[in-house]
Amino acid sequence: EVQLVEFGGGLVQPGGSLRLSCASSGFTFSNYAMGWVRQAPGKGLEWVSGINSGGDTSSYADSVKGRFTISRDDAKSTLYLQMNSLKPEDTAMYYCAKSPSVVGGRDPNDYNIWGQGTQVTVSS
Repeated sequence: EVQLVEFGGGLVQPGGSLRLSCASSGFTFSNYAMGWVRQAPGKGLEWVSGINSGGDTSSYADSVKGRFTISRDDAKSTLYLQMNSLKPEDTAMYYCAKSPSVVGGRDPNDYNIWGQGTQVTVSS
């Protein structure tokens, strides 16, 4: 079956960095756009970043632009999110998500398969 499993979350100080990974299986990873979506405590889902099939274009929410970098390794069917200059407001559960098409949108509803999430906590 289709599976997405996130790794790499944890506790980090403001200004620090984390690298999230998403291992996928059960579908042809290279054919689909992928994204990262997060949910802060008590808040709704927020789209963070997306990358198209082929990996040549990517996009970011204004809140993370310039600090986060999305990438993919199709040979390993793995999605990544490099997070730098982390802020307390980045604290959230981060979900890896699969788009049903070669391009992904900027809305969490554009994604149809989700991982279980990995917790990122940014605190002094």
